[in-house]
Amino acid sequence: MIYFDNAATTYPKPECVYTAVDECQRSFAVNAGRGTYKTARQASKMIHNTRTALAKLVNINNENNVILSPSATIAMNIVLNGLEYNSNTIVYITPFEHNAVARPLKRLSEIYRFSIEMLPFDGKTQKLDIETMRNKFIIKHPNIVIVNHISNVTGNILPINEIFNASREYEAINILDASQSIGLVPIDLSSQEIDFLVFAGHKNLYGNFGTGGFVYNSNVKLKTFLTGGTGSDSLNLNMPEQLPDLYEPASHDIISISALNASLLWINDTSLKNIYTQKKELTDYAIQRLSELSSVTLYLPENKENHIAIISLTHIDYRPEELADILDNDFDIAVRSGYHCAPYVHKLIGTEDNGGTLRISIGYFNTKNDVDSLINALSEFD
Repeated sequence: MIYFDNAATTYPKPECVYTAVDECQRSFAVNAGRGTYKTARQASKMIHNTRTALAKLVNINNENNVILSPSATIAMNIVLNGLEYNSNTIVYITPFEHNAVARPLKRLSEIYRFSIEMLPFDGKTQKLDIETMRNKFIIKHPNIVIVNHISNVTGNILPINEIFNASREYEAINILDASQSIGLVPIDLSSQEIDFLVFAGHKNLYGNFGTGGFVYNSNVKLKTFLTGGTGSDSLNLNMPEQLPDLYEPASHDIISISALNASLLWINDTSLKNIYTQKKELTDYAIQRLSELSSVTLYLPENKENHIAIISLTHIDYRPEELADILDNDFDIAVRSGYHCAPYVHKLIGTEDNGGTLRISIGYFNTKNDVDSLINALSEFD
């Protein structure tokens, strides 16, 4: 199989991830933080090391501010449901948001009757209209701003510093969905105006399903949304006040966390720069080859320097799901078709009424031969 669905989850993983999972499963897959015996301490140390590596990756000093959860979606729910709202609250989002943001916000807006505003992006260029954004902020001051760092549909790298710096002038709470960006592009929480960074462990961090979380980089205190056992302060029916326990009820998935720990070591050894360069070169090559086909339309940002790894297209004769089935059944090429859990972007780029897009998402382990095989397959329908 040639795999081009890396935006959903990266596959394959680095070999060290498979080794780490097997070793953990066999040697110390016990309940961390609940026992003082040697194997439980080993599991707890693994979690601590993983937090430390994540903290280093985003340049914060306190690893306890790295909150682990089973997924980015659950982490985003913890953050969004932990904030304060009323009918005067104004929340700004981008048209690139995933349903991990869109659906919790819809539910919360129905409860608290607050306003959700869209940041102004152009459908053809996918560029932010900064002047219009600033004018909107003047008229309707932002209280909360949520930005998807890299679109999981178009690969557009959004200008987070311009957005968050502008919203900070109004003391807004800034939330970054880094599900597609962490492990691929540099993020520096010591210098960027980001209060909460939400991440997925199984995408560009190259870990397993079952890991995600958020990085707490704010003085804003979140209400507790999930409660339960932590192995600490057990006679207290309230959640412990200290981080990370306050936001981490339930037993840790030590096996998945061991995979994430191994993948973070691999990322550190490989280096973000090398990972980015390799994926960018292959992305540009794929765009070049796809542009040779007259039957497809590509949905790319105008500034190609603000784009990486994800390419959406439509075909003149086939709906996205039809073409995906052909590529799978006839050529053993795995791609994604549809709306990709991103409800707003298809209206922006004009693919709302034709079944969304065919998405090609490139991983570190893809090659030019993989791209050439895809082009050869699509050429039969050009």
